[in-house]
Amino acid sequence: MWAFKKCAVVVAHPDDETLWAGGTILMHPESNWTVVTLCRMSDHDRAPRFFRAIEKLNATGAMGDLDDGPEQHPLTSREVQHEILQSLPSNRFDLIITHGLNGEYTRHLRHEETAKAVMALWKSDRLFAGQLWRFAYEDGGRKYLPRAVEDADMQIRLPEEIWQRKYDIIKDIYGFGPDSFEAGTTPREEAFWCFKS
Repeated sequence: MWAFKKCAVVVAHPDDETLWAGGTILMHPESNWTVVTLCRMSDHDRAPRFFRAIEKLNATGAMGDLDDGPEQHPLTSREVQHEILQSLPSNRFDLIITHGLNGEYTRHLRHEETAKAVMALWKSDRLFAGQLWRFAYEDGGRKYLPRAVEDADMQIRLPEEIWQRKYDIIKDIYGFGPDSFEAGTTPREEAFWCFKS
């Protein structure tokens, strides 16, 4: 049973919401979805694509502009937490979904920082949700494209029509070609580690 009315997805980058949880969002249009991405608000290509993508996901959203340069200098947890709280329209949800503590592939520092900041906010009750889910994907240390962790708490096999809609967002809205990492990765099975308050 799906018992979540007010849901938030907090990710590092535009496209993360679709890649790792887009099918789950699409399968539950009865919920009120808010999607927040912490980077790329100043990216004149990616920002408008994000807002078109969340429209297709039947969600609302906001973007932050944390540094996402190629050097990937570490951000403080305080910086990331501040951006999350500033971007969300509320601090109370039934369900919050975010990155895994080790990210979804080897490796992206912003994914890991986002996961840790969301978890810290949730544990300190500055961000409240009955449940917190973290993406559960791995790539075997770059041996293969990211895929669902086999023993994750929640595994959702996407119906073909839902997966196709998700794939179309990655390909047609975000503009990733069929040979890209993103298009090749687009999981048919979504997986999560699940925590209750």
